Amino acid sequence: MIALVLGGWAVIAAAQLALWWEQRRSGDASLVDVGWSAALVVLAGLYAVAGDGLTERRLLVGAMAAIWGGRLAWHLARRIVASRAAGARAEDGRYQALRARWGPRAQRNFLVFFQVQASWSVLFSLPILVAMGAARPALGWLDAVGVAIWAIGVVGEGVADAQLARFRARAGSRGRTCREGLWRYSRHPNYFFEWLTWWSYVVIAWGAPLGWLAWAGPALMLLFLFKVTGIPSTEAQALRSRGDDYRAYQRTTSAFVPWFPRADRPRAGGPAEEG
Repeated sequence: MIALVLGGWAVIAAAQLALWWEQRRSGDASLVDVGWSAALVVLAGLYAVAGDGLTERRLLVGAMAAIWGGRLAWHLARRIVASRAAGARAEDGRYQALRARWGPRAQRNFLVFFQVQASWSVLFSLPILVAMGAARPALGWLDAVGVAIWAIGVVGEGVADAQLARFRARAGSRGRTCREGLWRYSRHPNYFFEWLTWWSYVVIAWGAPLGWLAWAGPALMLLFLFKVTGIPSTEAQALRSRGDDYRAYQRTTSAFVPWFPRADRPRAGGPAEEG
C-alpha cells in the first residue's frame, strides 16, 4: 500500500510540475485546480488496477472517483478555455491576489503551491484506496448506500456549477451575486455537495482495514473549505468584486449547508455577519 501511494505521488508531482511550467508561460495559476481534480482520477485508476480488495468494489469506487474528479476537472478547464476565448483574463481572482501579494517571489511560491497541491491530492486519495480495500466478500447494502450518497453529491455539485455558469453568462450579471436555484439557500452549494461525496467512501470503507482513514476525507475537506483554500479566499474575492451586494448576501444566506434565507437586517456601523 505504501509503495502504491508513493508511486502515485511521484506521478502527480511530475504532472503538477508540468502544470506549474505552463502557468509560468500563460500567467494562469487556475490550472492548479484542474490538476488537483484530475489527479484524483489518475490515482483512483491506479488504485483500482493495482490495489487490494474485491475487484468489483475496486472498479466501483474507482469509477465513482473518476466520474466526480473528471466532471470537476472538465468544468474548471472549460471555464478557463471560455474565458480565454472571450479575451478575458482567465486566472481566478484568488490567484491574481496571491500573484500581486507575492510580487517577485510569485513563481517560486507557486512552484511550492503546486507541489503542495500534489501532496494534498494523494492525501485525499487515501479514503478512496481504503474504500476499495473493504473486506466484505461481495457488494452489499453498504456499497449501495455509499453510491446513493455519492450520486446526491455529484448531481448537487453539478447543478450548482451549472446554475452559476448560466448566471455569469447572462448580460448584466457582472458585479452582482447569484441568488438563483441552490445559490438561494447556500453561499457555497457546490462546496457543500463536494464535501458530501466524501461521506460515500466512509460508508463503503466501513469495517475495512485502516477504515478510519476514510474519515479523513470529509474531515479534511471541511477543514480546507473553512480554513485554507475554500470559503475564506472565495468570499474575500467576492467582497472585492461585488462589495455591498455580497455583504447583503452574507447576511441572508447560509454559508455552507443549504437552508432557507433569512431576512436582511444590515448591521449599522459593524462588520457583515457571515453565518
